[in-house]
Amino acid sequence: QVQLVESGGGLVQAGESLRLSCAASGSIFSIDVMAWYRQAPGKQRELVARISRGGSTDYADSVKGRFTISRDNAKNTVYLQMNSLKPEDRAVYFCYIKARVSYWSDYWGQGTQVTVSS
Repeated sequence: QVQLVESGGGLVQAGESLRLSCAASGSIFSIDVMAWYRQAPGKQRELVARISRGGSTDYADSVKGRFTISRDNAKNTVYLQMNSLKPEDRAVYFCYIKARVSYWSDYWGQGTQVTVSS
């Protein structure tokens, strides 16, 4: 019913930038929160950033000042601009939305790998 397609991951050197995108499609009536999570090897999945429908944002302390989350409500798309990447940012990044089809549910993308070399 709802598909999330992520793009933009890859391999970069420390200090470089990447921009992740996640486009939601399907029989979506409305989207509330959109967010990015990440999971590094051997660690639990953690919240990176989230944005409300109105544009309010929250960030993990580890990425504040370096990452920027944004969304395009007309395109049902969320972005994550990642600047000044560090090796510790290496993880699989997952897109998340809270969306209403016939009722509100949580939806996850398949994940995109971000690798930062030192």
